[in-house]
Amino acid sequence: MNRKSEIRSQKSDNPQSQNPQSVVLNPQSSPAIFIDRDGTINEDLGYISRPDDLLIYPGVAEAVRLVNKAGLKTIVVTNQSGVARGFYSEDDLREIHNRMISELQKEDARIDAVYYCPHHPDYGDELYRKDCECRKPRPGMLYAAAREHNIDLARSFVIGDKASDINLAANAGARGALVLTGYGKETLAHQVRWPCEPDFVADSLLRAVEAILDERRPRR
Repeated sequence: MNRKSEIRSQKSDNPQSQNPQSVVLNPQSSPAIFIDRDGTINEDLGYISRPDDLLIYPGVAEAVRLVNKAGLKTIVVTNQSGVARGFYSEDDLREIHNRMISELQKEDARIDAVYYCPHHPDYGDELYRKDCECRKPRPGMLYAAAREHNIDLARSFVIGDKASDINLAANAGARGALVLTGYGKETLAHQVRWPCEPDFVADSLLRAVEAILDERRPRR
């Protein structure tokens, strides 16, 4: 396969795995929670290039544990054009994601996979400067995750702090939840510009997860 057509993914048990931009849904597939990284899991400090700069928000580990206990996959999906811009390498990015995974594991919170887009349509060399299908809000990362993890996107959620996360959910046939951390408040203030609206708005990742799981509980 041509490397330039691949979507990057990282799993805690296989950080080097990569997946094509396609999806085959199985009738026995299950829902997942897709979570944005910067501004949702950790403070958005710009282009984070070192593991030590990754500052995870309070409550994130609890949110991930709740998803784990509910039997759903927890998958991080993140645009990382800093690679294309030359601010850090894919190896640097893997180290940052390994730190995120290990820090959450210390609190019994499991991330099942990390998918990232290293491209940008206007920056980088031939490998990274491309109008790709994996850059949010395009659904390539979700399609790849659905194929690899047997996920039903129609029953899944995307949680993030930007309109691109909510539009990603709509483009993949999933549902979206906006958090007010990161750029969330600014995103909410300019809601008129959105092509799509979120199904939930929550103060944090933890509150968004609680709302999603509450909706999933059977009603008497």
